[in-house]
This record gives sequence, structure tokens and C-alpha cells, in this order.
Amino acid sequence: MLTSKQRSELRSEANTLDTTLMVGKDGVTESVISEAARQLEARELVKGRVLEAALMTSREACDALCEALKADGIQCIGSKFVLYKKSEKKAQEAARQARAIQKKAANPVRRGAQERRRKAKEEREKRNEYFRQSAIQAAIDRRNGKK
Repeated sequence: MLTSKQRSELRSEANTLDTTLMVGKDGVTESVISEAARQLEARELVKGRVLEAALMTSREACDALCEALKADGIQCIGSKFVLYKKSEKKAQEAARQARAIQKKAANPVRRGAQERRRKAKEEREKRNEYFRQSAIQAAIDRRNGKK
């Protein structure tokens, strides 16, 4: 369910859209539903029109498509209507782009400091391993010397 503010923003976006979905005299058929689903997945926002020969209003067509596709009806004016359905494909792409931008915009000073800390940790681990092995070898030598 959309808030009125979200619906208002979507209506303003829909003003510039071209009408890409047509409902003819047969009404809301399976082909119209599949085409609307395809367009909604690709764009999230679709503007449609009910032709004059159709025996239904734009509100009826919009409600039928919303029910069939589980979409939200944004507006119905005259013979035109606007549908919205959040697309998982577009959301994933937007998240991927945001991560790419974040990686590019990473702070080089911070990245350098992180790299220095990582190298210092590796050196400490090497040194600790050396002393650990030396202590083990000394213990083995003491044990062998006492026998």
C-alpha cells in the first residue's frame, strides 16, 4: 500500500510517460495482463489507455489489472490509467549500482590506514608464530637433553 506522498510522486513521474498499454474492445484479456506484467517488471510504472470501443471504464480496467497483477493503481483520468508495481529486478540493480558508487567513493586515506593495519597484523602474526615455534623447539631440546 502506497502513501499519498508516494502516490503523488508517482503521478508526477507518470506525466512524462507515453501510453504503452492499450485495453481494447475485448477488455482485460490474458494477453493484456501478460503485457502489463512484462512492462511492470521492466519499468515499475506503466501508463495505459482504454479504447472507446471497450465496454468498460478506465477505473474498471485499472482495478481488474491491479487485482490480477497485485499492483497499485496510481490514477485514472478520462480514458487513461497508471499502474505501479515494485520490481525486484530494478531494486537489485539499484542496490548493485549503489554499492559500485560506494566502492568508488571510498576514502583513500582510510583505505591506506586499513592496509597499514592489515600489514602490521600479518607481521605480528609472523613474529608470534616464530617465537611460538622457537619455544616449542626449546622445550623439545630441554626434554631430549634431560633423557
